[in-house]
Amino acid sequence: MIICCGEALIDMLPRRSTLGETAFSPYPGGGMLNSAIALGRLGANAGLYCGISSDMFGQLLRKTLAASHVDERYLHPSPLPTTLAFVQLNNGQASYFFFDENTAGRMLVEADLPALGNEVEALLFGGISLIAEPCGSTYETFMRRESQNRTMILDPNIRPDFIDDHTRHRARINSMMTMADIVKLSDEDLAWFGHAGSPDDFAQDRLRREPGLIVITHGEKGTVGYTRNHRIAIAAPTVEVVDTVGAGDTFNGGLLASLQAQGLLGKGRPALLSAEQLHAALEMASHAAAISVSRAGANPPWRHELA
Repeated sequence: MIICCGEALIDMLPRRSTLGETAFSPYPGGGMLNSAIALGRLGANAGLYCGISSDMFGQLLRKTLAASHVDERYLHPSPLPTTLAFVQLNNGQASYFFFDENTAGRMLVEADLPALGNEVEALLFGGISLIAEPCGSTYETFMRRESQNRTMILDPNIRPDFIDDHTRHRARINSMMTMADIVKLSDEDLAWFGHAGSPDDFAQDRLRREPGLIVITHGEKGTVGYTRNHRIAIAAPTVEVVDTVGAGDTFNGGLLASLQAQGLLGKGRPALLSAEQLHAALEMASHAAAISVSRAGANPPWRHELA
């Protein structure tokens, strides 16, 4: 099982009411919830770990997880409210305004960490849950606790506008990167790190010291995956973009679903991928993300849609 560790929230997406007024409609969201849903829909054995509210929005989140075949056993129930993220779209690009004080997801602490069963082979971390406290420290501790025995995946998914202390957050991401077997970055994430060289230089420098697999996405320009032995580039499928909400999360789901199906998520296995195995994983991830951006909101595809 792949456990996605991080935020599950409600995206309040802009819509037009029957009276022609601007309105917002609630949709399940959050980077890790989206990735878990993508995994479940693509046929992977997946679960979610986060704080989840007993309020009406928390119930909607649970219903959505169940409908996408995501295992709920590691969810941490809470009476606190659900995080709300109001979304503004400009030419299909999303910006977010969060209401996150004292919420079920944010107030997760180390004492809430679960004991994992032998069925858990990999943990995915990332997103805004690594910024806020106390949950950010909780997830970092969780990764450190499990990093010797299970495959660790990190998707920083940097949101600069929500990071008050960039120095501290860089330190956290760098620390987690040293524990990760797989790191996925967008070109925007890479720019935030301030690396002076090319993406290839960044990947090769990190691979000498840390992860076994680095994937860098470049939007419509495609994706490049790197191991110590291979550099595999994949062109982005041509689609009409409706919006990009959940695109990177769906990419994560496609990548990890492929690796799980190929039996490649054991500790140390990502570093040993063949060119063919890496190509297959990147192709599935890119195809899934392309379908997601072709429709409104975070709506990952089902496995049959990739045929």
